Amino acid sequence: MIDSDYAGRYWHFTPDGRMQCDLCPRDCKLHDGQRGACFVRMRRGDRMLLTTYGRSSGFCVDPIEKKPLNQFYPGTSVLSFGTAGCNLACKFCQNWDISKSRDMDRLADQATPAAIAAAARAAGCKSVAFTYNDPVIFAEYALDVAAACHDQDVRTVAVTAGYIGAEARREFFARMDAANVDLKAFSDEFYFKLCGARLQPVLDTLIYLKQETDVWLEITTLLIPGKNDSDAELTAQCEWIMRELGPDVPLHFSAFHPDFKMTDIAATPASTLKHARAIARAAGLHYVYTGNVHDTDGGTTYCPRCDEALIVRDWYRILRYRVDEQGCCTECGAALGGRYAKFSGQFGPRRIPIRMRAAV
Repeated sequence: MIDSDYAGRYWHFTPDGRMQCDLCPRDCKLHDGQRGACFVRMRRGDRMLLTTYGRSSGFCVDPIEKKPLNQFYPGTSVLSFGTAGCNLACKFCQNWDISKSRDMDRLADQATPAAIAAAARAAGCKSVAFTYNDPVIFAEYALDVAAACHDQDVRTVAVTAGYIGAEARREFFARMDAANVDLKAFSDEFYFKLCGARLQPVLDTLIYLKQETDVWLEITTLLIPGKNDSDAELTAQCEWIMRELGPDVPLHFSAFHPDFKMTDIAATPASTLKHARAIARAAGLHYVYTGNVHDTDGGTTYCPRCDEALIVRDWYRILRYRVDEQGCCTECGAALGGRYAKFSGQFGPRRIPIRMRAAV
């Protein structure tokens, strides 16, 4: 059964008697009855409660490329779900109806970790993704689900902004097989003014993932016209990735559309994404993609040695696949970054909602 009074971790008492949440760099300090900035972590007496444990805004089977992860078992399906709330305050949030929700009644679907793992297996999913809102804020639930998934030989994926404290980061990513981290911009001013956060903790997470874990890492930057798309900022970002993470971490440039508190800015032109991709490739990055626009070239995985088009994508449909099950180019034998298995077909661009209530 679902524990509706689940005790969360990652906190300590301050000298003045408040309870400090140590899950993320916000360090929220709570009096009895108060909630953190994420809204879902709450102090009740001497306990920190995770109020969304076992509750979701919905479950859906997606193509793995939608996360986006282009080099983590390409063509496979992933069972995706999220809860509510967020520890960032992005004015441009594209999922604000979920991440900014204060209505717990939206969390209509309930499921135990074991039920989610079983549902993923039954649906033929290679992995389960914690997504829609940031899984950092429901870390305990995600960790329990991940353990159940691994028991069923199902992989786990975190789609996150990477805004997490050091202790929680170690434990959280120890149970993740892949992560797509949103690098919102390469400017602390952008993070502070538009996200209510700071850049450095996100960079720390990226370095940690690449240098201290075996988690497969991809990065996404949502390009917002006039906010984070200058040549100088994009060049600095790509040079940092090249220097600190290396050339084999895939980078996705995604198109913004007007939403939430930023409806006065036009959608990102496809030309901006293509230009950003050219800057990244010129900096030496091997795998650079475009998203939220129709761009077959920007969705294609090229061999870093012979430049052969190995995985050609049209949106979420794979038109050509020339990678062996060891993850090597079938033309020249070069090893690609990523995780691969024998390619025996693809899930395609479908999106299949799943109701979990009966599986509680």
